[in-house]
Amino acid sequence: MDAKEIEPKQTATTTWNRETIPKVMKIVSTKLPQRDLVSLLLVSPWLYRTLTCFPPLWMALDFREMNKAGDRLIAATSLPRYQHVKEINLEFAQDIEDEHLEVLQSKCFVSLQKLESLNLNGCQKISDKGIEAITSTCSKLKVFSIYWNVRVTDIGIKHVVENCKQIVDLNFSGCKNISDKALQLIAENYQELESLNLTRCIKLTDGGLQQILSKCSSLQSLNLYALSSFTDKAYKKISSLPLLKFLDLCGAQNLSDEGLSCIAKCKNIVSLNLTWCVRVTDVGVVAIAEGCTSLEFLSFDKLELCSRGTVPDKCALALVIPLLPVCQFFMKWRMMFWILFGIVGVTDKCLEVLSRFCSNTVTTLDVNGCIGIKKRSRDELLQLFPRLRCFKVHS
Repeated sequence: MDAKEIEPKQTATTTWNRETIPKVMKIVSTKLPQRDLVSLLLVSPWLYRTLTCFPPLWMALDFREMNKAGDRLIAATSLPRYQHVKEINLEFAQDIEDEHLEVLQSKCFVSLQKLESLNLNGCQKISDKGIEAITSTCSKLKVFSIYWNVRVTDIGIKHVVENCKQIVDLNFSGCKNISDKALQLIAENYQELESLNLTRCIKLTDGGLQQILSKCSSLQSLNLYALSSFTDKAYKKISSLPLLKFLDLCGAQNLSDEGLSCIAKCKNIVSLNLTWCVRVTDVGVVAIAEGCTSLEFLSFDKLELCSRGTVPDKCALALVIPLLPVCQFFMKWRMMFWILFGIVGVTDKCLEVLSRFCSNTVTTLDVNGCIGIKKRSRDELLQLFPRLRCFKVHS
């Protein structure tokens, strides 16, 4: 073959490798996990230069469940391409300790200046000392999560509020050693807070929660799962959260109908978990049904809705009415699902009402554990819901 013919082909191949492939991979790489993205850097020098010079690809560091995560984090934040990192995920990462966060503070300060989200969930070797070090380097932090850490105390929370003034999302689930003092600090410093998770923070009392509810009026999500110490004194003040959409009160053993009726004033609630709220009766649930007209998810498995532990038909029917907008929403896709799992007092009358409004849209029905529903054969359910494709009817 003539050398003149070979040269154009080589030029075309070189252009393809140096220009076309890097441009294509630059687009594709935005959808790839971090680990795959790093692997691409080894493919060719042209691809390496193209990707490392594209900042949007290097905004996040994900060391979730990785070994030697502390050393990996220090090494990564020392690289020029991670100078503008906005998110660090160390959830259940191994070998991450206070010492690693102190090294970041002293040697990688610049890389953390734009950090907005930090996930330390399950990093049980991190203490107040480590929180002080890492928060002192990221003043723009907005989301901070440190689930399941019993070493963190009110002192650690104090470091967070002193160093990070723009927080809108906090997760202290399982931090059993924080007290009302921590809630006071949060209430005084984060009045624009949008999400707060206090699951199993067992030292908290009504006094601490009341401070949050009276000052953090922008809350949209509040998780109080497995906290049995609160009473109606605090629960009533939840009504002061006009933007609240998600509320988890699972295990609220002291919540009564009076407290739940106040919560019903939160018109924007979409998801409400009342599982194991054993003092609530049909009175409280009807109040929710009538007040929370945006409700899409309601769980009250194990709820004793009257003295005999059943849900009267009046209550069952009241629950159906506010959920009807959800049916209309899903009509656009011609499908709908209903979960009535474990509601022992729901009866056939409830299904009849559902059929009247949603017979042409319901495709999935879960009546598992609903012993009050007797018409549960395939033919009987299909007569009510002709479009039904999937259903669970085990008692």
